[in-house]
Amino acid sequence: MKRIALTLAAVAALTACSQQEASNELVIYSARNETLMKPILDKYTEKTGTEFQLITDKEAPLLERLKAEGENTPADILITVDAGNLWHASENGVLASVESDTLNKNIPANLKSSKNDWFGFSVRARTIVYNTDAVDPSELSTYEDLATEKWKDRLCLRTSKKVYNQSLVATLISTLGEDQTQEVVEGWVSNLATDVFSSDTKMMEAVNAGQCDVGIGNTYYYGRLQAKGAAENIALFWPNQNDRGVHVNVSGAGKVKHAKHPENAVAFLEWLSSPEAQEIFAGVNYEFPANSSVPSDPLVAGWGTFKQDIIDVETAGSMQADAVKLMDRAGYL
Repeated sequence: MKRIALTLAAVAALTACSQQEASNELVIYSARNETLMKPILDKYTEKTGTEFQLITDKEAPLLERLKAEGENTPADILITVDAGNLWHASENGVLASVESDTLNKNIPANLKSSKNDWFGFSVRARTIVYNTDAVDPSELSTYEDLATEKWKDRLCLRTSKKVYNQSLVATLISTLGEDQTQEVVEGWVSNLATDVFSSDTKMMEAVNAGQCDVGIGNTYYYGRLQAKGAAENIALFWPNQNDRGVHVNVSGAGKVKHAKHPENAVAFLEWLSSPEAQEIFAGVNYEFPANSSVPSDPLVAGWGTFKQDIIDVETAGSMQADAVKLMDRAGYL
């Protein structure tokens, strides 16, 4: 009997150890690539001992995977880019609401879900980039102005198929209404200097090379080019400073509805909103911290301050279908 008791005690100890090890991990599905995620995950592992399984893919396949896996998903956290994608994840019921005083304190209301099932952790502005040899910044003013005759054959854009432009147009619809927004988008199309580009990087390279004079793109692409010394002929301009401000969007995350490690997931999300994590999460990709108390990376800070459009970024998702239809009607490919 004594031997049996010892054996049972050993099994219980092994089981407890196994459960402890299993609880000290997180599985992340991420549309943010591994290069950008590794520094933040390594830092959290160093601080807490938490180990990560990181699975990366494009936004849509990750959402479909979560839907297909349902209760059987191994994922604890979904990290993705653009509020439109986060909104779709919420609408498809794969995320869980998180009640956290820490997250509510650190993340502004306009940068998170109204249901508290996702939170923005870094901010990117979708702003105007211009060729410094061809354009005096005094010529620039608003997104809407880029639709006027003076920019005929001078504008470059990324394809409308990317969620970033869909989100921009969605917020324009919310602010200006459908009729005026369609006039703006039709004006952009009429002013194109060349076919739309597959990426913001290619669009900015075209502006830098003088193929076009102005474009609209996410700030972090400019940061990447600047860091490589490949942005010598371009600069950023902050539009709409006399009215609503610059369109901003987020990279964000939420706890998966069927997370196997829910407490760990919330703890990690809360840490992502902390100053230590914000500097890494935003800085590694030349984005702005979502927590306004945290300073930007020096390169990003060098772009100057600007007024942000404080419309809820959730609008980028809720009006995305309307934006896609409008861009189709306007001939924006």
